[in-house]
Amino acid sequence: MSARTHPDPAFRAADSFYAATAHPWAGAPALAGDTTCEVAVIGGGFAGLWCARRLAAQGKQVLLLEGGEIGRAASGRNGGFVSVGFAAGLDEIERKLGRDDARALFRLSDAGRQTVRDFCRETPDLGIAPVDGRLKVLRHADDGALKARVETLNAELGQDMVYWPRDKVRDHLKTDTYHEAMEDRQGFHVHPLNLARALAADCVARGVTVHEHSPVTALDRDDTGWKITTPGGTVRASQVVLAGNVAAGGEGASVWPALSRAIVPVATYVVTTERMGAKLHDAIRWSGSVSDTRRAGDYYRIVDGDRLLWGGRITTRVSEPTDLAETMRADIERIYPQLAPVKIAHVWTGLMGYCRHKMPILGELAPGLWACTAFGGHGLNTTATGGEAVADAIVGTDDRVKLFAPYRALWGGGPVGRIATQLEYWRLQALDWLEERRAA
Repeated sequence: MSARTHPDPAFRAADSFYAATAHPWAGAPALAGDTTCEVAVIGGGFAGLWCARRLAAQGKQVLLLEGGEIGRAASGRNGGFVSVGFAAGLDEIERKLGRDDARALFRLSDAGRQTVRDFCRETPDLGIAPVDGRLKVLRHADDGALKARVETLNAELGQDMVYWPRDKVRDHLKTDTYHEAMEDRQGFHVHPLNLARALAADCVARGVTVHEHSPVTALDRDDTGWKITTPGGTVRASQVVLAGNVAAGGEGASVWPALSRAIVPVATYVVTTERMGAKLHDAIRWSGSVSDTRRAGDYYRIVDGDRLLWGGRITTRVSEPTDLAETMRADIERIYPQLAPVKIAHVWTGLMGYCRHKMPILGELAPGLWACTAFGGHGLNTTATGGEAVADAIVGTDDRVKLFAPYRALWGGGPVGRIATQLEYWRLQALDWLEERRAA
């Protein structure tokens, strides 16, 4: 069954720029019949793929189940940014965990970024196409706070950040919107769907058994471990990793309710433009990625030579607005009026899973049952960090997953929680607007 014709919309692939330009991958059959393995990984996005790959490298017999096609959900629809850090800021993590543990988590996220970079170097011909450079821009002056932040990150955390004053920002980004910026020289961006497919192919090469179009309908404990039921068969495994985007109605959404109730579904919208020629490069003289520092800001990058990939507008609304293309076009032209009229070629929605504490949920939920989820808003480095940390905990080679123990699966509030989350986003957007007005 094609994911595009899957009866459940949660398992359908997006009609995105990534899907239109993706390298083919061999695919994997649906599960048919009953089988056994040592570790079953549920979810064929980045978290599940990194975890399965690491487990296989350490000699485990691994089976991965994906409800649709590999990378069809958030992993194949995002902005493709690979950077350092988490959705929760370093200061916020430090207030909760203390300085030492917060810094240890930051270093893990940095190691995850390097893991992704290393894999890209190992697989140069699969269309992942990493492009160096990440720029975080301010929409107002901040009296030296950003410059001080750059100095702290470099001196205390070994980063390679560069402060950009307003003149330099406007030399590269021809808009009056931005004032200052922080360049992350180690950040980069990739084609995320090609990365997911390359990881899947690498998993298969390492001996992982992969089954697409095999949504999990039940997960039960038995005398030998865990029994996983799909429409086509069953899997019995000693250990199970729930690595799906549970907010999207996908893998694990109903089979472990305590976990799914902790995740709030959050959507972000992405478009790519038609080819824009020289006027795009006149407006944006920077090949890396760009994102602003607002609580729900814009993010964008040049792709395919002279197209603009633009994302933003975080919301808890899970359906796609009918006027989405027009809304996003207006956002682009508001920042870069010289690009008008912008013509949209592809438009799609990415649905991510967030927990209230804005950190991933990693660790053992019950004997032999592991969580590796809630990666919304973190960047692609964190899925590598989380997947490999859980794999190492299962094998027993490393216990760094314990650093995430304080970030439990807190109840997300159900429908009321979604409303509260949307209200919070609107409040933060209002704060951003006020901050910019004061600075102006």
